[in-house]
Amino acid sequence: MEVRLARQEDTEAIRTIYNVEVLGSTVTFDLKPRSTEDQRAWVARHQGAHPAVVAVEGSLVVGFGSLSPFRDRAAYATTVEDSLYVDRAWRGRGVGRLLLDELVALALSRGFHSVIARVSGDNEPSIALHQACGFAMVGVEREVGRKFGHWIDVAVLQRML
Repeated sequence: MEVRLARQEDTEAIRTIYNVEVLGSTVTFDLKPRSTEDQRAWVARHQGAHPAVVAVEGSLVVGFGSLSPFRDRAAYATTVEDSLYVDRAWRGRGVGRLLLDELVALALSRGFHSVIARVSGDNEPSIALHQACGFAMVGVEREVGRKFGHWIDVAVLQRML
């Protein structure tokens, strides 16, 4: 399996993986699926210092991840937030670990100091993955999201680089 920087030709595969989670889970707090245009703009924003990566098996994109600015104020510039999504058929095969390891390596190579993960509180596999990759639980934001008629906590994990 290859992990590489995302390209515009990955747009539809990324969008498909993401929209399954928008419509059927609480791992993202988005309520509306992304359009092709939205996803193209997202890929364009994730070039340079805040990249997106894809995990590819053969020619099939099976997962993706990204680094994003943590906050927009200048003092936060050395902190990034990670996001990971793995196609449901490929979960439990180490794809998330490959993606997260690559994102941490990219954050280090770009001079960032800290990576934050904000994970829906019921997403135990993602919390465990982040902890296995050296992230520490630093807090829980209680009932900050609401989806499918339920309040959702957000676990906050951090890795110092």
